[in-house]
Amino acid sequence: MADTCSQMLLGSGLTVLSHPLMYIKVLVQVGHEPLPPSLGRNLFGRQVYQLPGFFAYAKHIVKIDGKAGLFKGLAPRLCAGTIGTLVHSKVLQNYQKADKTEEPGNSQKEDLSSLQQVVKETAREMVARSCAAVVTHPFHVITLRCMVQFIGRETKYSGVFDSVVTIYREEGILGFFAGLIPRLLGDVISLWLCNMLAHLINTYALDNSMSHVGEIKNCSQAATGFFASMLTYPFLLVSNLMAVNNCGLAGGLPPNAPAYPSWVDCWRTLSREGNMSRGNSLFFRKMPAGKMYAMDQKRFF
Repeated sequence: MADTCSQMLLGSGLTVLSHPLMYIKVLVQVGHEPLPPSLGRNLFGRQVYQLPGFFAYAKHIVKIDGKAGLFKGLAPRLCAGTIGTLVHSKVLQNYQKADKTEEPGNSQKEDLSSLQQVVKETAREMVARSCAAVVTHPFHVITLRCMVQFIGRETKYSGVFDSVVTIYREEGILGFFAGLIPRLLGDVISLWLCNMLAHLINTYALDNSMSHVGEIKNCSQAATGFFASMLTYPFLLVSNLMAVNNCGLAGGLPPNAPAYPSWVDCWRTLSREGNMSRGNSLFFRKMPAGKMYAMDQKRFF
């Protein structure tokens, strides 16, 4: 219980610190570009048109809404983080209890190969993460809609309770789970890809007799996690877009955004337009090739 509480406190602190970054990331994901591109230089000194990065975007938000404006949607996000940690921890604890009661009176553990152990642990982690994602997704939807209100200057989603009432009244129960499928797919694929790649590297590329092998294995786990998150980023993008799609906010309605019939249609549209990585980077953003900036709509076409 103490570990769970410490995880919740640490997670809440990191959530507060990283919230402005997520806020701006979501606005970029939905295609909102309030500042025009400017002429700058890339890493090789070549002149290119660049889009405003995180700091310029944050300065623009502060200019309109003040510093507190960078923390829109923080309350439901904190709720999601806290509840998600509790659910994730509870599921794993139930697995541990099942292991202890599976063979009473026999302390001998099942002899598993390293690969079988990784598969077993990954499967359990997948279930725990999926349960947490399903339970907390309504708060995730509310968080995203609170953020996207910046585009149309709406106040439709002003609090957690009021937002719950609004979504239920207009969309029913399914409204709380908009964008859930691509989110689950992305989480599951990323988890398995990360753990399997890390296992292959640790088993076949590293020698246990090497010095600092523990630190190297931790680095390989972090590197494979980053690689997996990059590959599965389109699922996160599609999930966030579907969470705000056609919900009555300007940021999720034409002409700012198409009305997607399904997440598959959203995926196909983004792929066709070359926007599958939109919002992936907030610090080195170059102007999309072959597109024009519309000052009145603050978007690219």
